[in-house]
Amino acid sequence: MNPILPGSTIGVLGSGQLGRMFAIAARRMGYRVHTLSPEFDTPAGQVSDVEISAHYEDLDAVRAFASKVDVVTFEFENIPVMTAEAVAQIVPVRPAGRILHIAQQRIREKNFLESASVPLAPFRVVSSLADLRRAISEVGCPSILKTADFGYDGKGQTRIATPADAEKAWATVGGRLGVLEAFVEFECELSVVAARSLTGDFAHYGTLENHHRNHILDATVAPARIPQRLASDAVQMARTILEKLDVVGVGCVEFFLTRAGKLLVNEIAPRPHNSGHFSVDACVTSQFEQQLRAICGLPLGSTEQLRPAAMANLLGDLWEDGNPDWLTLCRQPQVKLHLYGKLEPRPGRKMGHLCAMAADTDAALRAVLEARECLVQSRR
Repeated sequence: MNPILPGSTIGVLGSGQLGRMFAIAARRMGYRVHTLSPEFDTPAGQVSDVEISAHYEDLDAVRAFASKVDVVTFEFENIPVMTAEAVAQIVPVRPAGRILHIAQQRIREKNFLESASVPLAPFRVVSSLADLRRAISEVGCPSILKTADFGYDGKGQTRIATPADAEKAWATVGGRLGVLEAFVEFECELSVVAARSLTGDFAHYGTLENHHRNHILDATVAPARIPQRLASDAVQMARTILEKLDVVGVGCVEFFLTRAGKLLVNEIAPRPHNSGHFSVDACVTSQFEQQLRAICGLPLGSTEQLRPAAMANLLGDLWEDGNPDWLTLCRQPQVKLHLYGKLEPRPGRKMGHLCAMAADTDAALRAVLEARECLVQSRR
């Protein structure tokens, strides 16, 4: 299959920060970028050559968009499958729409992972309050009830402490089809961001250590501070999953490391991931350039990490009293600032991130957390 070379045009479905960083990487390598989403003046659209504002269900607009590009990728999972199918009639979609179909719905995702023979927390599908009560008796408490679709950053889920919580939990998720999962007592949360090419070549960014706050990723340490055996096992599981999905592009597999030292797969994302943002500053090839290389049929780039690194998210809460004090932050030359161009800061909304490299991961994490705290303190 002929590679799609620099000078070609890449189409991106979705227009958030992942699309923005992808577009920056693509334009740096000489590609043109067109984006399509329902919004205008978006993070991705601000740095693209062409920004199309249209609903994903507007298949005439989608086909017109596809007719002007050479390949299409997506920057988040909740693109309708019919949109990907309409595009695929005109140009390649990478990763394929059927992978979207699996990843955007928890039941299909859990069933796929179970078929891939990777370790998971016990789960049951629930479609009624009676189902939920039965599932609680089988899975036990505490447990987590999650809606089957449109759940991310902790949305669409609730904790069940005792069987008596069943009715309230069912109401909390709106009585929607979902999954009950056993609650995992974990030591830490991990992820593996990796890429797979058209020819099946595989490259990864090691195993990453993630810290969450209010179900939103707060900070990532690269590499994870865990034994090498566990890190290698996580990478191998990620490879198995990407190969069974036949991914062409970048994907992320998230894990729990239990207190008993066992890895459990939590979920998958068939696209670049928040925990891989450190790669923009710390690796020879960022996850976004790697996505570009994979979908264009180019050889994958080196994922060599130059130094230990850490990333910390900047949420909209920092903008509560106006713009943060960027001058104070920029006085810390070892810390890199990435802002996403979002027009409206809101509490819990990812507005940007900080990245730092250091002699060891502890020092890198300390640097980004202290830099972020300086922004907080400067507002008081």
